[in-house]
Amino acid sequence: MSQLGERLKLARLRRRLSAQQVAERAGISRATLYKIELGEPNVVMGSYFQVLRVLGLDTDFDLLAADDTFGRKLQDLNITTKQRAPKRKVES
Repeated sequence: MSQLGERLKLARLRRRLSAQQVAERAGISRATLYKIELGEPNVVMGSYFQVLRVLGLDTDFDLLAADDTFGRKLQDLNITTKQRAPKRKVES
């Protein structure tokens, strides 16, 4: 979370936006923005999303957990194939 907060702060500074501007546009307090930029985990996810939107990075949110290779591997381990009964010989 602290790395995400740092990246958001750098994105804000690259855009030359003040903390007050981003907070107002995101509809959050400056204190909440400060907590987000510190990466505090107790800030609601909606506030993070609002900051991403203000910074024009909201499409990045869609990429979170998009490629869940570990989860797919776990899922594949639990897939069982059904056992079929042996075929009966047909007598003519």
